[in-house]
Amino acid sequence: MTTKSFYRLVVAGAACLIPLGVSAGLVAPSPAQERPPAKPPVAPIREVVDNYFGTEVTDPYRYMENLEDPEVQAWLKAQNDYSHSILGRIPGHAQLLARVKELDESAPSRVWGVRRLPSGRLFYLKALSQEPIFKLYMRDGLAGPEKLLLDPEKIAAGNPPYAIDYYTPSNDGRYVAYGVSPGGSEAAVMHILDTIKTRDTGELIDGAEFGEPIGWLPDGRSFLYNRLQKPARNAPPDEKYLKSKVYLHLVGTDPERDASVFGFGVSPLVKVEPPDIPLVATAPESRYAVGILQHGVQNEVTLYVAPIDSLGKPGTPWHKVCGGEDGVTIAALHGDDLYLLTHKNASRFKVIRTPASNPEVAHAEVILPPGEAVLTDLRAAQDALYVQVRDGAIGGIQRIPYETPVKAGRIALPIDGSVWLLPADPRVPGVVFSLTGWNRASHLFAYDPKRKFVSDTELQPVGPFDAPQNVKSVETKVRSADGTMVPLSIIYPRGLRFDGSNPTRLYAYGAYGISIDPFFDPKSLAWLEQGGVVAIAHVRGGGEFGEDWHKDGQKLTKPNSWRDFIACAEYLVERRYTSPAHLAAEGRSAGGALVGRVITERPDLFGAAISEVGDTDSLRTEFMETGPANIPEFGTVKERDGFRALYEMSAYGHVKEGTRYPAVMLLTGIHDHNVAVWQPAKMAARLLAESTSGKPVLLRIDYAAGHGMGSTKTQRQEQLADEWAFLFWQLGVPAFQPARGRRGP
Repeated sequence: MTTKSFYRLVVAGAACLIPLGVSAGLVAPSPAQERPPAKPPVAPIREVVDNYFGTEVTDPYRYMENLEDPEVQAWLKAQNDYSHSILGRIPGHAQLLARVKELDESAPSRVWGVRRLPSGRLFYLKALSQEPIFKLYMRDGLAGPEKLLLDPEKIAAGNPPYAIDYYTPSNDGRYVAYGVSPGGSEAAVMHILDTIKTRDTGELIDGAEFGEPIGWLPDGRSFLYNRLQKPARNAPPDEKYLKSKVYLHLVGTDPERDASVFGFGVSPLVKVEPPDIPLVATAPESRYAVGILQHGVQNEVTLYVAPIDSLGKPGTPWHKVCGGEDGVTIAALHGDDLYLLTHKNASRFKVIRTPASNPEVAHAEVILPPGEAVLTDLRAAQDALYVQVRDGAIGGIQRIPYETPVKAGRIALPIDGSVWLLPADPRVPGVVFSLTGWNRASHLFAYDPKRKFVSDTELQPVGPFDAPQNVKSVETKVRSADGTMVPLSIIYPRGLRFDGSNPTRLYAYGAYGISIDPFFDPKSLAWLEQGGVVAIAHVRGGGEFGEDWHKDGQKLTKPNSWRDFIACAEYLVERRYTSPAHLAAEGRSAGGALVGRVITERPDLFGAAISEVGDTDSLRTEFMETGPANIPEFGTVKERDGFRALYEMSAYGHVKEGTRYPAVMLLTGIHDHNVAVWQPAKMAARLLAESTSGKPVLLRIDYAAGHGMGSTKTQRQEQLADEWAFLFWQLGVPAFQPARGRRGP
């Protein structure tokens, strides 16, 4: 679950997001315990009873929501110590970690977040094979010498570890505005880097957590950014992201004197609700700025436009472009034209164009009509608009030149796989994109419109495990409980025996309209080499088939998500890929909530489960820091239907006494501001109290991490080894079983 930069306005000022690995991670600071606890500590029960529209709901562990309570802190630490005492003694764990590390560090480096300027200058994020975190680099042309601009390890001597959350260069490349945060907290502080002097200009802007987009102005020295309000003393957590504003900053001046230009209470022309997240984006060679109201995690946004030269002056003439009812999710600005991706009357989306000088969405020109493929993203380059599409498991790029009549064409790609468009610049022809598949690691390609040719940028070196030949993938569809056919992707080693004995991870997310596209991380070979199977259930709530697919797994229809997952699990068992004793359910964040409901609905169908930073107590979600922002997706307990939906979704609320639950591992980071630590903590406490299976329930806490963003390479490696060693142990892989006569490691 998240509130950070969920809206993607695609202009030259859009920031670069740091990619997460397959298991972006959390790890706890725990060498071997001298005296490991013999069993997990018991949490006292102190019942709180709430009445929602006549329904009484008992919460036995409400007190855990006070993370400042020394008793709660002590219980969390004891649980974490116990978990590490178990994980560290699983046979095969050390060898697994060594293999994960070898695979993860096999390529010379990993590169992401490429930005191109008209001069040929490139900015990008890179981590060498043994470096813990991404660093920011610059070079002039692909063949130019590389220059290190920013090394987060040098901030506070790396203790706690810092990570780059976002960065955006000015239009001329002289300055870079970037955000860094410690310990995976995502509590970014913005800095401004002078690329000539290779040092910061000195000013620091706290509360700058929403770093996408940053709108640089034509002067190259001033930009627009979102800043959270200063927290009031003893303010409740759910007020943190309310009433933020967009400010105008001039490089070298005091940020505390910056003028607000957009947001809550700034302009009578713009209606802003407290939970709305205001942003302003610009594009080179456009006279206009686009004001964005992101309504929490809702995909649909409200847009305004205003002349750039009116910003920071009294009476900025903001003109409304569209509201949430218009179904617009992404926009791109090219010159004085605004391109919008919308699902209004087009579940799989269409692209429309309207002039920024007088925008009229109702009469906008359709330049790419809806079709069978889902339109997922767009970028405005000098020569054309580039649209990212998904047709089943295969991604593609549509190129739409700006001239009239419109003539869209599909770009021929070197391999079938999923496509991710990187930020484009309206002054630079062509587009850079990543291309990956279920058995091919991501590489960076560029399309040259003059040559009509796609070439490898060679920014990403090829690793020895980037394209394994012994990994096979298949796509199928499974009939769900209501007859809906649900896509299922299955990845496994060639020569697999279909005898029901293979350790299998079934993963899903199913929220916010987010799709799981094909991807490959060499670390996954450590699972496949043990005869493991990986399956991805593309459940409703995601965006695989457009907005209708999303809406069919949202709020009152949310049960479709876990019923789809269960149907996919049954398919894997029926087809002898695995059996219940060898099958694990896996999900993170909103997917962790899904996994919780899967194992409470069908505990007999799984041998184990992994819930990473999972939102498991849905009735209490809106009282977290990100709670108000998530109401559009999940609902609110203040409304009858909202309560019904959230109660049905609550895994915590569906844990039943005397039930034989599978082995469960819950993971969290102490600095997680997206899903509060008490969510998985309460779930762990309840499972420990109620399960009669005798199988372990572990709560693993990383005291130097948050929701996953900003974790170091070592943290990710150690977390992955812990997760998979736990699953191999519980799913019966021989090399991970304790010596005969011992019940546990």
